[in-house]
Amino acid sequence: MSKIVVAGSLHYDVMLQAHHRPEKGETVIGSGCHFKFGGKGGNQAVSAAQAGAQVAFVGAVGADANGVFLRDVLTGNGIDIRRLATLETVPSGMSVAISDVEGDYGAVVVSNANNHIPEDALSDAALWDKTQLLILQNEVPESVNIRAAQQARRHHVRVCLNAAPARRLSEELVNNIDILVVNGVEARDLSGIEVTDLDSARAATDKLSEGFPAVVVTAGEHGVAFGVKGESARSLPATPVVLVSTHGAGDCFVGVLCNALSRGESLAQACQIANDAAAEHVSRVN
Repeated sequence: MSKIVVAGSLHYDVMLQAHHRPEKGETVIGSGCHFKFGGKGGNQAVSAAQAGAQVAFVGAVGADANGVFLRDVLTGNGIDIRRLATLETVPSGMSVAISDVEGDYGAVVVSNANNHIPEDALSDAALWDKTQLLILQNEVPESVNIRAAQQARRHHVRVCLNAAPARRLSEELVNNIDILVVNGVEARDLSGIEVTDLDSARAATDKLSEGFPAVVVTAGEHGVAFGVKGESARSLPATPVVLVSTHGAGDCFVGVLCNALSRGESLAQACQIANDAAAEHVSRVN
């Protein structure tokens, strides 16, 4: 069994359904509401665990009911939460997402406890024992990602950054990343190349590969492009499915991808496995 460490965000998600997402100044009558476990860090940890990895999580929640819920979902999926801090003075992170009839969504995130993750847990040598891969995202302060990536490198652990949401990455962080995973919007923001199909996804991958050893660009309904520094990017078409909801598809992809890589699969094989898993994910209610 592969071992993966995830350092990242946890959100209590409020999920709303509506015919369409509101424009500026518009009030939309919704058709449903439910509550779920979320945060890119949490979702990717659960995805990796459900794919078969042994997962340890580093993060923070508040001492509130939402924090209890988030901790219970992690432990219910067999995830080690010994480095998950509970903060007495800061509430748990949360988000509100609106999903439309086409299956697309938009969300607002309030980070709360995710902005206060204690970094000392990352120095625990036992955390890195037998770990193959570290997963990071951009929903926590970059200082946490830098500290985690540096500790991983010190223990000869590969580092995957899902640079979502897109933001400027410091040279200090970039120099400690082995695998960059981004969607089309994030690829555009980081490379300057508009991703509208697999050809442009490969072009963005080639551009980003100038700065990272390996790059994966997910292009939604078009598929996925991937490549390594010094080689031309390759791509895989999306698996045809009936779209129900795209919510969480990227996190599903990242968790499955990293589990496959940590098991020794090639980048191409891991992308195929993750591509199939994401297709299955978007074809059901999440």
